[in-house]
Amino acid sequence: MLMAINETPERAAANAAPGLDALLKDIRMRRKEFEKQRFISPDIIQGFKSAGVYRALVARRFGGDEISPAAFCRLIERIAQADGSAGWVASFGIGGIYLAALPVATLAQLYANGPDVVFAGGIFPPQPAETVAGGFKVNGRWSWSSGCMGAEVIGAGILPRNADGAGLPRMAVMPREKVEIVPNWDVMGLLGTGSHDIVVKDVVVPEEWTFVRGGASVLDTPLYRYPTLSFAAQVLTVVGLGIARAAIDEVLGMAAGRASVTGAPNLGERVYAQLEMARLEAELRSARAWFYEAIDDAWRVLEAGGKPSDHQVSMLRLSTTHAARVSADVARRAQMVSGGTGVYESSPLAAQVRDAQMVTQHAFMGDITYQNAGAMLFGHKPLPGYL
Repeated sequence: MLMAINETPERAAANAAPGLDALLKDIRMRRKEFEKQRFISPDIIQGFKSAGVYRALVARRFGGDEISPAAFCRLIERIAQADGSAGWVASFGIGGIYLAALPVATLAQLYANGPDVVFAGGIFPPQPAETVAGGFKVNGRWSWSSGCMGAEVIGAGILPRNADGAGLPRMAVMPREKVEIVPNWDVMGLLGTGSHDIVVKDVVVPEEWTFVRGGASVLDTPLYRYPTLSFAAQVLTVVGLGIARAAIDEVLGMAAGRASVTGAPNLGERVYAQLEMARLEAELRSARAWFYEAIDDAWRVLEAGGKPSDHQVSMLRLSTTHAARVSADVARRAQMVSGGTGVYESSPLAAQVRDAQMVTQHAFMGDITYQNAGAMLFGHKPLPGYL
């Protein structure tokens, strides 16, 4: 068990440390393995289960731990320090939040054998789904299905004909064996996430196994009233924070007792390196502090039985995009301090720079966040879907 909602993140980290430390050491040693095969190995997924990643956001009534958003983000951040792709895949433990929009009876079936259910899927582009006896007939192909190689259940984005919900896309949830995975993840970073395409052909999914992505949960505890789309962005951005921390630590470690081949001062003795690394430390810590401060502000309101204000939700979104951008910048500048060492594939910095940049490319982290947040600061309404 990771932590109860009223347990401190520090105590939770201490409780989880023995098993998690060994897992993270293994992940660090196998980063190239994940990149080469383009997915996280099955035994690591099993390790995530043992560490409580997939039960973390599952309701206690179904055997889950139901931890706070901040505690989950800290867990993912720590995993991402070991490897960005592993952190990204682990972040989809947020599936427990998405799936909470399913009917209670469906959730009881889903977690009948325990809360450690691995969920992945692709929602875009939503595909038309025909209404048939027994539910919706699902056909189509979807991209960006991170973690699908290790999933037990997979969701696919559909637009049911005659659907309710103001035309919002739905996720149709089905067993992994009903889905074909097309291995085509050929990108610049986060190579180990296995974000391949999925293909579904004539699979009938009962309506009670579909939900509106980002829709209201059927559960009514603070965790399931937390702004879903904000949380979805946060668990991805925190991967960047972990990567950036690892990049700083990598450069600091390089300087320890290492002389320059040219006879120049040790890296840690060079004034420009001292200045830049201090700046990076300050910038990362500042972005990270605001990121968690915004979460805590919203969480306190929810624990008191209230609803976060529109301004608080906007700050969740803005601090998240800001943290992603700062993290990518920090990783790149840390590599620059490293000199030629950081350009070799044998150096973790090479992948860390690519991985941190990939986080900023996600739609949640686009400039549209700044536009919407800025509009709200001036008292205007944001575009639909922002809040």
